[in-house]
Amino acid sequence: MEQNITIDATNMSQLVREAFIDCLFKDGEDTDNHVKVEGIVQNFGFHPQRLEDKRELITAILAELPEVFKKGCTFLNICETKNGELWSGSHETCELLVVLAIGLGLMEYCFPKEIWSNLPGGVPYLIIK
Repeated sequence: MEQNITIDATNMSQLVREAFIDCLFKDGEDTDNHVKVEGIVQNFGFHPQRLEDKRELITAILAELPEVFKKGCTFLNICETKNGELWSGSHETCELLVVLAIGLGLMEYCFPKEIWSNLPGGVPYLIIK
């Protein structure tokens, strides 16, 4: 993470999208050694080194989420910060944060995908490790 970046509700969405795009493979790159992540709607393959380079940034962004995510919380609540501010109006952007965090081993699903439809809202529960 670049030094002196302040992370708050005003820039989290942009930081997540930029990190996600940077972690994707570029045309012509060898994808054999990818980090595969099962997302909520899609599956993704990330460049392992560029993903690792985002560890500090993604950790800092996860620290801005509500504390309840350390115990497990519904995906529906991930769009707000710990201060109750909306950081993303798009659950697609929220999914990008989730898959980056899972790819880095910083977050995981609380239950297998097969039972998500039985959970409130029909979405997964997530926990920050």
